[in-house]
Amino acid sequence: MKADVVVIGGAVMGASVAFWLKRMQPDIDVLVVERDPSFARASTALSAAGIRQQFTTPVNVAISRFGIDFIRNFQDNLGVDVGIPTLGLRENGYLFLARSDSALATLREVAVMQHAHGAATQILSPAETAARWPWLSTDDLTGASFGPRDEGFFDNMGLLAGFRSAARALGARFVTDTVTGISVTGGRVTGVTLGQGGPVACAAAVNAAGPRAAQVMAMAGLPLAVEPRKRTVFVIDAPNARHPGAPLLIDNDYWIRPEHQQWITATVPSDDGPCDADDFEPDLHLWDDVIWPALWHRAPCFDAVKVIRHWVGHYAYNTLDQNAILGPHPALPNLYLINGFSGHGLQQSPAVGRGLAEHILTGAWQSIDLSDLSVDRMIAGRPFAEKAVV
Repeated sequence: MKADVVVIGGAVMGASVAFWLKRMQPDIDVLVVERDPSFARASTALSAAGIRQQFTTPVNVAISRFGIDFIRNFQDNLGVDVGIPTLGLRENGYLFLARSDSALATLREVAVMQHAHGAATQILSPAETAARWPWLSTDDLTGASFGPRDEGFFDNMGLLAGFRSAARALGARFVTDTVTGISVTGGRVTGVTLGQGGPVACAAAVNAAGPRAAQVMAMAGLPLAVEPRKRTVFVIDAPNARHPGAPLLIDNDYWIRPEHQQWITATVPSDDGPCDADDFEPDLHLWDDVIWPALWHRAPCFDAVKVIRHWVGHYAYNTLDQNAILGPHPALPNLYLINGFSGHGLQQSPAVGRGLAEHILTGAWQSIDLSDLSVDRMIAGRPFAEKAVV
């Protein structure tokens, strides 16, 4: 078997790359390898499915500016009828709370940058925050940052299904298999080995393996500072807190957003660290010990709460700077990375999939300059930090 490009991983990143490659160059032969097409444990499927403009680096704002338009006008932007006319975007916004003068100053500073790139971020006083969301307690706040438009939640699996269906319609091939090896000759990738399908010769390979990205790089004899980190997400019902129009709220100890008449919420464990890629055991204590006390303090209407269910997902966590790692690897220039999104990958998939496809086909970044997110900075240990990691 052979292909022009083998994409390792068929969730939203791999599917996006495949779609854009086939859209830009219809005669290119793209093979996508996915180990579990049910995506039951994929980060895509287990995402909170949000999109925001409120990032602290200009490139991430630019990525989101493209992403929101792509998601809002999904069918038109795909250019292929996949039977998914809309992704159900709800533009409730994101609300970042500040508890100190320094935190508020940071929100003000990045809001200026966000405005320069087209975002509509508003800086609110505690009184303005309370007036807009009177169910919130704001006595200990110094202010807040809110995105009144172009931010919200959408159908994560619809986005994935659309990319996959459109890529297939354009001629991309998808196989269910596991990549077990990468062949390297003369400083270039010459093929991959599949557990069932055997060797596949290729002119280029894409690592879109999410939390397993470092395992893929190890097959090529290269390190990658990306590791799986566990996040336990709780679905809760609060009969005294019915606010389906609420934004996604980011407080010090947790985030929470409405899901119709219920809510989903999670926190970063104090002992946050790497986990096994197959570890999906929930950290149930986080609800009672961390989230609920902080939530009740912030919103007394959460006095009566019941956990309905929970799930566990993994961040593909970039330990250097929590930002994406994109582009060719200098040691193997036809091995392309699209890794390390640290929890904000789903919303970035339309733009970074397009960007990586452009780089594969032309040898350079085109629509958006993504060079700040290059592999080179990882090798040099030069952080390009994203401070607004939720």
